[in-house]
Amino acid sequence: MEFEIAQSTPTAASVAMLVQAHYNLGEVVESEFLRRSFNQVYGLGFSSGQRVVARLCAERPRGGPNALFEAAALEHWARRGCRVARCVPSASGEIAIQVPLPEGLRALMLFEHLDGEATSDSAEDIEALARGLAALHTAGESFQGLDSIYRLDLDYLLVKPLQGLLRAPTMTSELRAQFEQLGQHLHDDIIALGELSRVLCHGDVHGSNNFVVSGARGQREAVFFDFDEVGPGYLAYELAVYPWSLYPRAPEVAPSDKVKTQWRRFISAYREARPVADADLAAIARFMAVRQFWLLGEYAGRVPVWGSQAISTDYLRRQVSMLRAWETLELPL
Repeated sequence: MEFEIAQSTPTAASVAMLVQAHYNLGEVVESEFLRRSFNQVYGLGFSSGQRVVARLCAERPRGGPNALFEAAALEHWARRGCRVARCVPSASGEIAIQVPLPEGLRALMLFEHLDGEATSDSAEDIEALARGLAALHTAGESFQGLDSIYRLDLDYLLVKPLQGLLRAPTMTSELRAQFEQLGQHLHDDIIALGELSRVLCHGDVHGSNNFVVSGARGQREAVFFDFDEVGPGYLAYELAVYPWSLYPRAPEVAPSDKVKTQWRRFISAYREARPVADADLAAIARFMAVRQFWLLGEYAGRVPVWGSQAISTDYLRRQVSMLRAWETLELPL
């Protein structure tokens, strides 16, 4: 009998050997498995003192990685003065190398290592994050190059994730009808807002995919990494990811004054750096719910790897309650 493998986890040592063989970076002297989430991430150090981050890309509900577009966007942002972790090409100039694993070929990408501190809840760090995101969006306006495989539109963020969620093995007929209704209301609400602004999105700016460093003048500055979700998309969605990460997930728990203050600081600093139209501001709260649907779709697509209890029926019931509460959510400005 031949077993099917959903997703294997290579050791850091084996990834180090692979990188040493395919990249002109010298001898790997240290390797560490950093994180397993949607992808598997490794830290590598070379005898020269150079350090990189290796990302072993996983197949996702959307499909394969957006590697060529991601690398091109990172180069553009870096040339425009934005502080981002660029892609490191292989010895043959490839953006990614294909790794043969029991589940099939998977792309391995290398990125520059960035130093810095985690984004704290201080006013200085929150404002640095917002200014940095605004700089990415401004610089992204002049990007010309490859077409992105993915667009962060309602089909990608809401419709397809909802379809995947409805197929989850822990979904019940009662919950299915409720999620369908919530998704349709959300879709209709956003369409009713009219034309919304689009930007070149990072796609996942919640405060943990960046560091904050002290700039030359002592001002705090954000440096960004993990652009796996990069693509053209809604500005309101991009701005919704940060408050989505702050707000409580329990419908009976109101956001604290601290959370509201953090959000106000973020959006105020962003608007000082780059204007936001009223329609986009009005859409942010609705896109927080879109973000949650996107996440649920990702969880549903991960059942073969994470197991069905990562998205249990009880968990889904709580999601319905939260999404209902968020139908009337208003963000302070």
